[in-house]
Amino acid sequence: MDTLGYQSILQVRDTISEGGIIAGWRKADYLFSEDATCPDTLRIFESKDYLWNRVVVFHCLFLSTCEKRQSVKSVSIGHYVLPPASVQDEVLLQMHSVGICGSDVHYWQHGRIADFVVTKPMVLGHEASGRVVKVGSAVKHLKVGDRVAIEPGVPREMDEFFKNGRYNLSPTIFFCATPPDDGNLCRYYTHSANFCYKLPDNVTFEEGALIEPLSVGIHACRRAGVTLGSTVLICGAGPIGLVCLLVAKAMGASKVVITDLSSERLTMAKELGADFQLTVKRGDVPQQLAKTVEDMLGTQPQITIECTGVESSIQTGIYATHAGGVLVLVGLGNEMATIPLINAAVREVDIRGVFRYCNTWPMAIAMLASGKVNVKPLVTHRFPLEQAVQAFETTRQGLGIKVMLKYHQKMMK
Repeated sequence: MDTLGYQSILQVRDTISEGGIIAGWRKADYLFSEDATCPDTLRIFESKDYLWNRVVVFHCLFLSTCEKRQSVKSVSIGHYVLPPASVQDEVLLQMHSVGICGSDVHYWQHGRIADFVVTKPMVLGHEASGRVVKVGSAVKHLKVGDRVAIEPGVPREMDEFFKNGRYNLSPTIFFCATPPDDGNLCRYYTHSANFCYKLPDNVTFEEGALIEPLSVGIHACRRAGVTLGSTVLICGAGPIGLVCLLVAKAMGASKVVITDLSSERLTMAKELGADFQLTVKRGDVPQQLAKTVEDMLGTQPQITIECTGVESSIQTGIYATHAGGVLVLVGLGNEMATIPLINAAVREVDIRGVFRYCNTWPMAIAMLASGKVNVKPLVTHRFPLEQAVQAFETTRQGLGIKVMLKYHQKMMK
């Protein structure tokens, strides 16, 4: 990266306690100020001089860790250095709303998910929306001022998965807030324009951010084959279980049973259209739960969408699903699980995996714009970026449904 002027270096170093010479910074380098919210720091790191010059420096929320430390448990407000949108097919975005996902909290608490390990500072966040402030020279479908929703997964190469339309399975895909790739929980962010989708006027920024979890529901229901008249069991009434409920109903499911440990979340599920709610307890016998589901529906569900990753819940899903039906695994739990595989085999219950999503943003936007799906009730808490640690703690404790972070106080409403 080219060196900025000497006076600029002195100006920044007077405010920043760590970080070294600007000339040595690379994309995704980090700085730490004595007070990330002090007026002088805000003025420097959000000034147009920096925004339109060689680097953008701004507040972000990131994890700090090292290779020897498996548990992170450290979320800090700091500063993040990123080149402006100089690449032809990218856009520079001023971020507006970012939802906190369970995976963000898991990286915070454990420092890894499966083989994805946090070994260096990483910006969190992948459920996001923002406004375009600069476009690359090759970008034709977006302009400055457009409000967009961000699809966080961007293929890096035209491999076999890209060619057959299942780019979510590409082993080299870029994905926000999945090591080693940074997320977008920061005031400004650059992203591939092809994976930024313009929002209709009647779709809010918050709804735009919620397209990411909604996409999980769309992909899960597609994989399950939900259609008119389907009977569906959804295990888990967290954010993902609830979006699966919304999508299943929008796709024509006639009856949906949803389960959870929390009566509060089941109340929300009822408000969102669940026909039956089943409160489960730790230690419940899977076969008995399956029988209760059958009694509620009057038949076994043709489709089960498992959103918890809990071994006993997967077992319940297999026992509950009608012969010849489909069980899709959305929730991620332990790497190894004991399940009644022979029961599934002899009854031809298809078990299908779900990994993120692909080709879902246009459908999600259409669902929201048409009013067929309403995700607004899912947002139960809002915090400014300066209170990000409190927001993460709220999510960790399982309070409410979806916690949303805003980049300025004026965006809180």
